[in-house]
Amino acid sequence: MKKKICGIQQIGIAYKDIKESWKWYRKYFGMNVPVFEDTAEAALMKQYTGNEIHLRHAILAMNMQGGAGFELWQFKNRTPSNVTESIKIGDLGIQIIKIKSRDIQKTYKFFEYEKLDLKSKLISSEDGKLHFYLQDPFGNLFEIIESNNWFCNDKALTGGVAGLTIGVSNINESLKLYKDILGYDEIIFDRKAIFEDTKNLDGGNTELRRVLLRHSEIKSGGFSKLLGNTEIELIERIDKQGIKIYKNRFWGDSGFIHVCFDVIGMKYLKEECTKAGFNFTVDSEDSFDMGEAAGHFSYIEDPDGTLIEFVETHKVPIIKKLGLYLNMKNRNPDRNLPDWMVKMLGLTKVKD
Repeated sequence: MKKKICGIQQIGIAYKDIKESWKWYRKYFGMNVPVFEDTAEAALMKQYTGNEIHLRHAILAMNMQGGAGFELWQFKNRTPSNVTESIKIGDLGIQIIKIKSRDIQKTYKFFEYEKLDLKSKLISSEDGKLHFYLQDPFGNLFEIIESNNWFCNDKALTGGVAGLTIGVSNINESLKLYKDILGYDEIIFDRKAIFEDTKNLDGGNTELRRVLLRHSEIKSGGFSKLLGNTEIELIERIDKQGIKIYKNRFWGDSGFIHVCFDVIGMKYLKEECTKAGFNFTVDSEDSFDMGEAAGHFSYIEDPDGTLIEFVETHKVPIIKKLGLYLNMKNRNPDRNLPDWMVKMLGLTKVKD
């Protein structure tokens, strides 16, 4: 058996008020299905939280139309710190989360009507598709992109996460991880320019190198159909090196704290990462209980210290009220879960 990466499972996003943020994401991004909700100590992450163990509240929220989810995260015994100065395009770390849309023009008009903080007009991206940027009320930047990759249709304008943009200091070095290990092996474009679509973003009106990556392999195994196709965009400033977004701050402080990949064959992935120089910095080593779900999780850092999480899911709740859980450990790793089984997660949808 070899390692298998089934897709992006979730983006970790930390807040001062998890309930307020989740309500906003339910309304505008359809993130209304809580796969798990748990309050516990983040003991294994203490090297990233000042060598102290902190209590946290976490919710994994999904959009059942398809796409990765959000792991909403809040310290329970510490007030999270914000960035000391605004994040600029090309700063080092996770900068932008990509959200997919069925109808980009209708989505733009709705967000405009709702007076959301739109950071651009509808504009063509470098791959020729319409997109636009917006900022949520908590200071996080999102890109809404066109997509025809969906798990089901409940007529909502947006689905879940379709990728992310990461600021790096050296794209060629970063490709050794994102392209060679994580499997984003298709280079859609690789350009240096002052780009029209980023000009209105903070720090975006300067020469940048941007590389858009997608995976050529059709993903299979577990929840891969729900998680869907994703892309990773790497941005490098040409004029100067960007600042680390989480410099002098903790994992769990406000903002995008990690990107998490759903994987099968963790020990094989560990061997590959180690050989390439990306050692596991955190490793639960066996099944780690997250209250309603369980799995083996680990972390590595990209060349600039951005945190990449891997989760091999062992148990996931299907109908929590009935005590119905799905055991993933003995399943064929090449087979997707049946659609009807995955759709049962939607029975816990929160209706506002």
